[in-house]
Amino acid sequence: MRIRIFHATTYYYDTPPNGVTQLLRLTPRNHDGQYVVNWRIDLSQDCLLHQHDDAFGNITHSFTADGPFDHLAITVTGEVEMLDTHGFVRGAVELFPPALFLRETDLTLPDPAIVAFAEDARTEAGSGASTLSVLHQLLANVHGEITFDTAPTQTATTAAEAFKLKRGVCQDLTHIFIAAVRQLGIPARYIGGHFYRTDGVTAQDAGHAWAEAYIEDYGWIAFDPTNGICTTDAHVRVAAGLDYLGASPVRGTRYGGNGETLTVAVNVDQSDQQSQSQSQS
Repeated sequence: MRIRIFHATTYYYDTPPNGVTQLLRLTPRNHDGQYVVNWRIDLSQDCLLHQHDDAFGNITHSFTADGPFDHLAITVTGEVEMLDTHGFVRGAVELFPPALFLRETDLTLPDPAIVAFAEDARTEAGSGASTLSVLHQLLANVHGEITFDTAPTQTATTAAEAFKLKRGVCQDLTHIFIAAVRQLGIPARYIGGHFYRTDGVTAQDAGHAWAEAYIEDYGWIAFDPTNGICTTDAHVRVAAGLDYLGASPVRGTRYGGNGETLTVAVNVDQSDQQSQSQSQS
């Protein structure tokens, strides 16, 4: 399946800043089952865009835009050819041993409730259950017990806070899943990307998030707790990290100015080329 992505992040300023510096993780890499056909980043301000890889092997771009200006728009457009690998992640850039992803962060620190939640999943999976079976049980439990809801949480919501609320956005469900997986002694990492919905809804408020867990003899396998599934050809993988902050699409700082407002618009659809091919078949 060929997926077309549009992602626009726009900052509006009541008082124009003297300048803005941003770090972007918006560009996917090729790996097994994912091939980037074309990809473009456009900025509303005239400045240089520098590309490099971060510590986790993500493609990043950085820029500094000199003010004053009353708004700053970062627009991404591209197409990615996807194949269903049934959740298996192979051919991705791997710079660290899996054990690094046992490391807890402030956003993924398990509290006693998450510790008990993780152990309950292991018990429910049954005595002698494989690691993969335990992870599928945990995936089902997070999906079944935590409600997807964009209202109650913010970017800095921790796994413990979201678990107490029993609701949150996709990054919150992912943080809960990661916290529980690491509690079971299994390496897990946060993945930011995009998800093509098969229900015909293409306009989205943000990108998507899911997790990858490492199993001996299998390697990395991707789990999407928001949808209760392993990833498919509908998931475009963009960036990996220990948590949301390590894989966030846009992070930066403003020099001077105030009254900043942020809007995000995302559209994920099948490409025109694929749509035309399907109509002719």
